[in-house]
Amino acid sequence: MLLEKRLEEILKLVEKEGSVTVQELTERLQASESTIRRDLSLLDEEGKINKVHGGATAINASYYASVQDVEVEYRKNLNWEEKTEIAKYAASLIRPNDLVYLDAGTTTDRVIDFITEKQAVYVTNAIGHAKRLVEAGCEAHILGGKFKLSTEAIVGIETAAEMEKFNFTIGFIGTNGIDRRFGFSTPDIDEAMVKRKAVQQCRRPYILGDPGKFQQISPVTFAGIEDADLITTEITEDSYRDLSNIIEIKNERKRRERKTE
Repeated sequence: MLLEKRLEEILKLVEKEGSVTVQELTERLQASESTIRRDLSLLDEEGKINKVHGGATAINASYYASVQDVEVEYRKNLNWEEKTEIAKYAASLIRPNDLVYLDAGTTTDRVIDFITEKQAVYVTNAIGHAKRLVEAGCEAHILGGKFKLSTEAIVGIETAAEMEKFNFTIGFIGTNGIDRRFGFSTPDIDEAMVKRKAVQQCRRPYILGDPGKFQQISPVTFAGIEDADLITTEITEDSYRDLSNIIEIKNERKRRERKTE
């Protein structure tokens, strides 16, 4: 395939899908990996796509190359209404005798405000979460490992290894980015390690993400887009509407209201 035609096809795919990986492009266009990477560099230089690690995203998608997390106190007040709706729904899913994993993060922290099930056992990697759970009358256990101040999370290889002894019935995990091709992502590799293990160890893993997280990509992917159910207030990107594992609270509320009529 000639260069101009190949560039045209790549651009079409990126605009249609929102993001693509190098591997997908090599398979679709029958070109070598080195050729595809050069093509992506050309399109990126022309300002037509965003070249990211492992592929490319559309111009309207955001890729955060920084490995620095924003401080917890700042993030707590971001998208407050959406986080509240997501937290309420998540808490309603907890049942008696559940072994619950509660990831560090501001949305998961909000879940604690709405927990009514005291017959469940809670495990978390956030010191603040553990304290609030015990104060609320819940049985809480905290994982060991390296403490990360900016996110107030316990993370790293020791934490991930300790999680292997738990068979969680349900878990709630935060994310920095949601992308169709690059999945759920976070800036820090140590946190990604724990989140990835949480998804694996939970019978029912739920990712909590407000609409502002869609089309966002952080440096480290911890799960594919269909590896866990996603709880959000509403789907604002049409390219995600066919995914059956996204729980859109706005529609769930309407469905429940119809059942009670």
